[in-house]
Amino acid sequence: MAKLSPRDIKRKINGIKNTRRITSAMKMVSAAKLRKAQNLLYATRPYSEKLYDLIYDLSMYIDRESHPLLAKREESRVDYVVITADRGLAGAFNSNVLKAVWRDLNSLKQEGKEISLILIGRKAVNFFKNKGFNIVGAYEDVYRTEMNLSFTAKVGGIISSRFIERKSDAVYLVNNELITSSTYETKVRRLLPLEPPSTIRVMESTTVYNVEPSKEEVLEVLLQRYINFQLYRALVESSTAEHSARMIAMDNATKNAGEAIRKWTIIFNKARQEAITTELIDIINAAEAIK
Repeated sequence: MAKLSPRDIKRKINGIKNTRRITSAMKMVSAAKLRKAQNLLYATRPYSEKLYDLIYDLSMYIDRESHPLLAKREESRVDYVVITADRGLAGAFNSNVLKAVWRDLNSLKQEGKEISLILIGRKAVNFFKNKGFNIVGAYEDVYRTEMNLSFTAKVGGIISSRFIERKSDAVYLVNNELITSSTYETKVRRLLPLEPPSTIRVMESTTVYNVEPSKEEVLEVLLQRYINFQLYRALVESSTAEHSARMIAMDNATKNAGEAIRKWTIIFNKARQEAITTELIDIINAAEAIK
């Protein structure tokens, strides 16, 4: 590499400083968005968990095979709902989800399973669009325009219809979930069919429901609502975790930029000293030549 002049080094330092200002601003924006997203997430989780408990308590008192969304069968056709972000600059946020899905899909392909995908987020859509999989739905810019229950009801209807019509035997949901304000984890869970309650839970349950018009009819409504809301919660979890991941990534980038500035400042000072020394030597040599 050609030796850089002090002027070139100074230009490089200024470029890094500009980058540091951008990453620092992005970190502050993500931190503000994270606080807002956390409020929505913490309001979403209790309802999701209570709905989960209610459905399973009701399902204890009816025949599991009486509702198509509870029917368990051999998984020869599998649907994956993959949720990523629309943007990057968030560290390994998107790649963690895509790696987890890719690992599962390769395993299923080796077993001869039929695989279909529902993709939410530009990163997932771009990754899988040329991979040869059957894509049932692909949705971009959801977080900015459609992160609401109307959107999840539309996608939830597609998922339920495919399962009821036996176009899929199981549906898995993959997304990132916030653990703490600075950590997240990639989750792969089965959305359909719903798991039956454990024997221990049945024995411990003391709740008695008086349901009208019937347990079966109420359960049917709750099951679809459960699927829709699980999708909504997954979107909220993913959005919140994305802000956290981007805040951390931009914080690291800002710190790295600071280290780079310090390194190049030392190089600049050395180069400037060398240039001054060279000029002094030239002046001294010229003065000696005149004598």
